[in-house]
Amino acid sequence: MPGLLRGVARTAVVAGTATAVSNRVSRRQTGRWAQQDYEQQQQQQQYAQPQQQPAPPPPPASAPAPAPAAGDDMTNKIDQLKQLADLKTQGVLTDEEFEAQKRRLLS
Repeated sequence: MPGLLRGVARTAVVAGTATAVSNRVSRRQTGRWAQQDYEQQQQQQQYAQPQQQPAPPPPPASAPAPAPAAGDDMTNKIDQLKQLADLKTQGVLTDEEFEAQKRRLLS
């Protein structure tokens, strides 16, 4: 029975990590789409302006999407550490397994 619980705990940790990565990718993709929409709107506004006024210079080349804030990454790690601690408290993870998962998460 303890082996089954450890397997379930590992699956929970992997699923939590996958969810965190997926959320981070989604946020980054949403930021890129928002930047593209903004640039398209700026271009449309330039063409819609009367020809009497000189058009302002085009916006600079698309800057790379900002990297996720370090706080987001740290928050995810803290949440995952809390989950690991809960699993250890419940007896699902041994001390060695907890330490190994913690080292993997913090590296």
